[in-house]
Amino acid sequence: MTKIKVMSENLANKIAAGEVVEKCASVVKELVENSIDANATNIKIDLQEGGLKEIKITDDGVGMEHDDALLSFQRHATSKLTKEDDLFFINTLGFRGEALPSIASVSEVDLVTCSSKVGTHLHLKGGKLEIDEPADSRKGTIISVSNLFYNTPARLKYLKSEQYELANTVSFIEKLALSYPNIKFELTNNGKTLTKTSGSDNLLKTIHEIYGLNVSSKMLEVKASTDDYDMEGYICKPEILKSNRNHMITIVNGRVVKNNDLNRAINDAYYTYKPDIKFPIVVLKFETDPTLIDVNIHPTKQDIKLSKVDELYKMIVDTIKNKLYQELLIPNALKEESSDISLPTTMIKDEIVTEKVIEKEVKEDNYQTELDFSVSEEETPYNEPKELIINNEFKKLVLYPVGLALGTYIIAQNEEGIYLIDQHAAQERINYDKYLKALKEKEITTVAPLFPINIELSASDFLTIKEHLDILTNMGFVVEEFGYNTYTIKEHPTWLKEGYEEESIHKIFDSIISIGSRFDPVKFNEHIAITLACKMSIKANTRISTEAQEEILNELVNTDNPYNCPHGRPTIIKFSIYDLEKMFKRAMN
Repeated sequence: MTKIKVMSENLANKIAAGEVVEKCASVVKELVENSIDANATNIKIDLQEGGLKEIKITDDGVGMEHDDALLSFQRHATSKLTKEDDLFFINTLGFRGEALPSIASVSEVDLVTCSSKVGTHLHLKGGKLEIDEPADSRKGTIISVSNLFYNTPARLKYLKSEQYELANTVSFIEKLALSYPNIKFELTNNGKTLTKTSGSDNLLKTIHEIYGLNVSSKMLEVKASTDDYDMEGYICKPEILKSNRNHMITIVNGRVVKNNDLNRAINDAYYTYKPDIKFPIVVLKFETDPTLIDVNIHPTKQDIKLSKVDELYKMIVDTIKNKLYQELLIPNALKEESSDISLPTTMIKDEIVTEKVIEKEVKEDNYQTELDFSVSEEETPYNEPKELIINNEFKKLVLYPVGLALGTYIIAQNEEGIYLIDQHAAQERINYDKYLKALKEKEITTVAPLFPINIELSASDFLTIKEHLDILTNMGFVVEEFGYNTYTIKEHPTWLKEGYEEESIHKIFDSIISIGSRFDPVKFNEHIAITLACKMSIKANTRISTEAQEEILNELVNTDNPYNCPHGRPTIIKFSIYDLEKMFKRAMN
C-alpha cells in the first residue's frame, strides 16, 4: 500500500490559504485587486467589525458569466494567463488563480455577478457550493466573505482585534487608491466611512484626499526616465517626516510593492535631509517592461525582483536629491490656519493605530479601544499647488543677527520676518560642506605634525586598518606601523581642524573599521564629513559674539543646503511678518 497520496482539492486550498490569506487585509487585497483587473471604476469596501465578521466588495467591473463564476473558485483557474510565456508579460494584479478558492475554503463566500442580461448568485461554505441560482442583471460583482477561518481554529486564534485588522486594511486601501487615482474608492467599517477618494485621476488630489492639506501642500512633483524605467510621483519636504516606512509607497506597473532596493534608493536620496530614524512620505510610480520584473516570487505578489537595479537606483537618488535641492525648504514656525484640520483617516490610523495599537496588541491579547476612524463631514477643499520658490533665490537672502536665545539659537531678521537659527546645526552644515569638498579634491596638501601621532588599536582593528591602508593613503595620510598593534601618522591632510588632529584621526580610523566588506567611497566620504563636522562644531549653550553669529549666517546662506544639518535636523525656522502680526492679533484675517 502506497504511503504517498494526492491530497484533496479542499485540503490543498486550505494549505494555499495559509500563504495567500494571512489576515482580513489579505482578503480585501485579493478581492479588490480582482475588481481592478475587471476594469471597475467604482469600488466600495464594506467591513463589519474590521472584517472579522464580514468583508463585502461591490464594484462596477465587467462581471462574470455563470460558467466563469463557477470556474473562478477552482484552484489555478484564471483569465489572466493562457500560455506559459504570459508569465513573463504580466500586466494584471492577479494571475495565480489561487485567491478565490483559498478564501472560499476557510470562510463563507457569497457572490453575485453579472456581465450580460442574467446574473449569477453563488454561495459557498468551506469551499463547498451550496447555492447556484440566477440573480439580478446589475453589471459588476458583489462578493462578501464572512466567518473567516471558522473551520481552521489554529488560524482563527491568530486574528487580532478589530482595530488591528482595520488598521492594516485601511493602510492597504489608501495605497491602492494612490496607485489608481482614476478609480473611486470608498471604505466603511460598521457603516462609518473611513477612506473615500473621488477617482479624479489626479495623483496630488488623491494624496490630499488621503493625507489632508498639511501633507499635500508640502509635496513636490518628480519625473524621470531612463531607457528602461519611467518614474513619476510626489515626494515630501523633510519637515513632514514619519517614524516608519509605511508612507514610502512604491508602485511598479500599477502594483503596490515592498522592495528593499527601491526603499534604499529613496532613503539614500534623503541622506542629510533627515535623521536616520525618520522616513519620508513618497508616492512614486514606476513603469517598465514586464520582462524586467518578476512578481512571481511570493503568493501575496507584494515583493518583486527588479532588473537593472543600479540604473534604477541612480535615477531615483539623482532625481529626488535634485528636487530637494531646488526647492525652498525653510519651515514656517506657524502652520496656516486652513491646514489645522482633522485627519482621522490616515493620521490616526498610521500614527496611533499602526504604531501604538499594534504594539499594544503584541503585549495584551485582550486589548480593546475605541478609535474614531470616520472621515470628517467637512471636506478640506483641494487647490492646485502654488508656484514653488527656487532654492537659488534663497542664496541671495541677507540675515542680520540681533541676539542669541538660550545660548543656542541665533535670532536674525530681515525685511521678510524673524529667523531662528540653531548655531550647532548651522555650523555643522558649514563644516560638513568644507570637509566634503576637501575629501573630493584631487590635489591634497599635507602637513607633518610636530610630534608623530600614534594610534593604538586592538589586534582585529589593527588588521582591518592594514587591509584598508589605501583609503588612508588616498585621503593624504602617511601611515606606518609602529610597534605592537600601533600605527604612527607621519603626515595628514591640512583640512583637519587645528588642535583636533588626533581626535579627528581616531574618528576616521573608527569609520574605516566599521565599513565592513563593502566600501562605497561616496558614502564613506559623506560619513567622514558628517562625523567630523559634528565633533568640530560649536555646541549648544555656548555664548558666541555678534561677529561670530554674523559669520555663521553668511557662511550658512552660501552652503549647498542651508536648510538642514547633515543629520537632517532643520538649521533655520522662519516667523514671517504676517505670522507675528497674527500672533499678536495685529492681523485678524
